[in-house]
Amino acid sequence: MGAKQFTGSPEDADLRRADSLAREIFSDVANKWAFLIIEALGDRTLRFGELRNEVEGVSHKMLTQNLRMLERYGLVERDVHPTVPPRVEYTLTEPGRALRATVDGMCGWTHRYLGDIEAARRRFDT
Repeated sequence: MGAKQFTGSPEDADLRRADSLAREIFSDVANKWAFLIIEALGDRTLRFGELRNEVEGVSHKMLTQNLRMLERYGLVERDVHPTVPPRVEYTLTEPGRALRATVDGMCGWTHRYLGDIEAARRRFDT
């Protein structure tokens, strides 16, 4: 099973164009809560409360909004179990797992260059 490939026009995927679909997607997905949710889910399936505990500082409202957005883009799958009360679980889809590799790379970059970044900030702020 291969990853879904983009089938629109090249203009739709051009981040430099203000009207590109890629820019809209990037703008929505590249926020701190979305990245933290993707990282928290990893290879696991989590319920809403478990996910909220994993993403320290996220409000109920922000978690809900970001999960809906990630689901809209096909990055997160929401599974509702018909129990009382309903049990809702979230899992990364194949495209979500692929994006997670990028998020992991950004986390690695942060760890590698944190000292340099902190030193630059100290120099800038004085």
